[in-house]
Amino acid sequence: MKNIDHVKRELVIANRILAHEGVMDAYGHVSMRNPLNPDRFLLSRSCSPGLVDAEDILEFDLDGRPSGIDDGPLYIERFIHAAIYAAREDVSVIAHSHATDVLPYTVTNTPLRPLIHSAGVIGHELPCWDIHDRFGETNMLVVDMDQGRDLAERLGPNKVVLMRGHGFSAVARSLVEVIRICIYLRVNAAVLGKALALGDVTYLTTGEIDRIGAIDPSAPEVQRAWRYWAARAGCDGMLAE
Repeated sequence: MKNIDHVKRELVIANRILAHEGVMDAYGHVSMRNPLNPDRFLLSRSCSPGLVDAEDILEFDLDGRPSGIDDGPLYIERFIHAAIYAAREDVSVIAHSHATDVLPYTVTNTPLRPLIHSAGVIGHELPCWDIHDRFGETNMLVVDMDQGRDLAERLGPNKVVLMRGHGFSAVARSLVEVIRICIYLRVNAAVLGKALALGDVTYLTTGEIDRIGAIDPSAPEVQRAWRYWAARAGCDGMLAE
């Protein structure tokens, strides 16, 4: 089993990859369930993803409370992570993003479904959660456990939940898997917008999505992508540590 320092280093790499690949900008966050204690998860203090370092990574419980004492600012939406980990024992990693290519599908009736091979990892259904349905007029941020639990319920057993006018949250078994989901969700959204403008669209079939989603995250072709993205983000040296 990886030690906690190794986990934190990989979480730093994941933050920087998602920032470099345009999934996250000044905002957004990615977390990992603590492999040594599944009732805790690791998440940076409030910091832009491209600037996260190992020293920024804190441990939280499943109510979003930090373990120990830390006087730095925390992500307001850490409750997204806490509620989903509490609801989904199968989830090891969570990412939350405001990627602009995805946003049109959160505010229209056009479904966001995989139509390119690499996007098969996003799954069959991408439900959309509207915070207004239950909580009325808010600032649209997930700021407490009640809102987080409602979002987790809308996610259900899926890999991605869209958030109306806000962005999306994605879940996975590993960091490289959540990175694949986030990157190719954004790419798929951009391609789908162009394809719809041209006419009828052919989506991936149910069987194709199942087979693509079943690829082992530790497979060489997946690890090749992890190393490539890490190098692009300037983190290749961190992989060798």
